[in-house]
Amino acid sequence: MKLREQMPELTGATVWLNGEVTKEQLIGEIPTLLHFWSISCHVCKEAMAQVNQLRDHYRGKLNVVAVHMPISEDDLNIVDIEKIAEEHSIFHPIFVDSKKKLTNVFENQYVPAYYLFDREGKLRHFQAGLSGMRMLEKRIKRIVTML
Repeated sequence: MKLREQMPELTGATVWLNGEVTKEQLIGEIPTLLHFWSISCHVCKEAMAQVNQLRDHYRGKLNVVAVHMPISEDDLNIVDIEKIAEEHSIFHPIFVDSKKKLTNVFENQYVPAYYLFDREGKLRHFQAGLSGMRMLEKRIKRIVTML
């Protein structure tokens, strides 16, 4: 995905955990952070506490949606995904992308990966990995204050 492109439809989930959301529900009021992760990704698990802090700090000002992207066959077990999500306090909606339908739409190759959309649904920031969490927070703060 390129900057300023419109958020794609959130279709093709194997299952949704913690409630299903649509593109229409996410666009209009507040920005949205979509983060790709996988249960076999150690860095994803490390980053999850920071994602949860952002979710909680910007509650009511930022939508947060997780996309579980499998990186191995071991990542396809829904029970394991639910267990790891609970262990890491992922209580926001989780799009389980076992067939990588949304992953392919995003052309995403990384976990963790973060896509920040403004309230109009345009991509404003992308980053992958754990090292840029301060930059992500700065971008979120800037977009939230644009409201």
